[in-house]
Amino acid sequence: MDPARRWGWHQLAEREAARLVASSPIGPGALVLDVGAGTGAITVPLLAVGARVVAVEAHPGRARQLRDRFGDDVVVVRADARDLRLPRRPYHVVGNPPFAVTSALLRRLLQPGSRMVSARVVLQDQAARRWASPSAPGVHRWGRAFDAELGRRVPRRAFRPPPPVDARVLHLDRRR
Repeated sequence: MDPARRWGWHQLAEREAARLVASSPIGPGALVLDVGAGTGAITVPLLAVGARVVAVEAHPGRARQLRDRFGDDVVVVRADARDLRLPRRPYHVVGNPPFAVTSALLRRLLQPGSRMVSARVVLQDQAARRWASPSAPGVHRWGRAFDAELGRRVPRRAFRPPPPVDARVLHLDRRR
């Protein structure tokens, strides 16, 4: 089996990664978690806008590639997104996490006490629609603190290898 498929990894094209970062409210000095960092497609445009990046990647080889590629410019954390320890200070999330960890990751990001300011995450289209709906999982708990809405569609051809389903960006923003 193709190692990328075994790990559930679908690398986002650089152009799509740049569009994802451009859709986020991130500015210079912002702390950003790049969840499912892969080899750094999203990390590059995050650094270009001056973000302080924590690249989260579970695969040992890709985590090593990230360290080699970015050196001290990026903090690389080898962790499963489901077990990720979140920052205690305000942070943003921009990522292309493995589709299999969607619910666990979103529950973690939206848990009470979360310091998340915003998130732009690429998810399976169906999952993004579910989490942006009025009946989203746990919305009674997190819906007072966060708004969720659908972002743009991400075509299958924007990934390598292409996933078996369509993708979409989910926007999560802390209410003021």
